[in-house]
Amino acid sequence: MLITFQSKAAAEVTMYKEHARRILELLHKDVDRGVITSAETEGAIKIIEAAVGESKAHPVSEIVQKDIDAHHNDTVDDNEHEKIETVSFSARAYPLLEMLYAANKMQRDVIWGV
Repeated sequence: MLITFQSKAAAEVTMYKEHARRILELLHKDVDRGVITSAETEGAIKIIEAAVGESKAHPVSEIVQKDIDAHHNDTVDDNEHEKIETVSFSARAYPLLEMLYAANKMQRDVIWGV
């Protein structure tokens, strides 16, 4: 399922619900529907930037790597596909973070699920 973030300050940002969930949980926001008010944008930016910094400080965990390797080996049907390249949290959060920067600068809300 997709979630589309909207703001009068920037173009729409669409991402998978499971990827948006991590960001929205950091902000204590509902995944299905909500708003980050213009007054909340500065705090939201700081929280997401801190999470991005934390994610960069810790490489992909051994459990995640083990799961990737389990699905891409010689005994699994998809062994002829190219190796999966993981997408970092910072790369996933970047478009929404850019929207928040613009919304903060222009004092606009960010909404989703409406």
